[in-house]
Amino acid sequence: MNYAEIKAMDIADGLGIRVSLFVSGCRNHCKGCFNECTWDFSYGKPFDSATEEKIIELLRPSYIAGFSLLGGDPFEEENQQALAPFLEKIKSVYPKKDIWCWTGYLYEADLKSDGGKKRTPFTDRMLSCIDVLVDGPFIESEKDLTLDFRGSRNQRIIKLH
Repeated sequence: MNYAEIKAMDIADGLGIRVSLFVSGCRNHCKGCFNECTWDFSYGKPFDSATEEKIIELLRPSYIAGFSLLGGDPFEEENQQALAPFLEKIKSVYPKKDIWCWTGYLYEADLKSDGGKKRTPFTDRMLSCIDVLVDGPFIESEKDLTLDFRGSRNQRIIKLH
């Protein structure tokens, strides 16, 4: 898996001051996407153990509220395999910090239900670590700049834990 960017102190993607990881790879290709460069799975840098340790260290300060996972799309099959154990590691090291995740896929239809198009052996492991999921594709005709933490009215903020 590759990643596009790590933000050490992000205040736009979830509540409080957060560490954010933007992964590479997305098949949704939403018209008007704010992060089109991340559609390419080979964009950016390799997500390796050094990257994991850097993020774990960035999460250490008490003023960091949690971790945000964006993209690209974290729920692309190629990304889930690397992200599931990493999210479990974050939860183990920092059980009181929350994890937010953005996906262009739908929670019930694509991720949670048997036969969902993004179900893998890693999906439930990821979902068990995610406290807040923002789901749904960005739809340009429903763009609304007044919304908190999402770009279009169809997207939902779902509290999982």
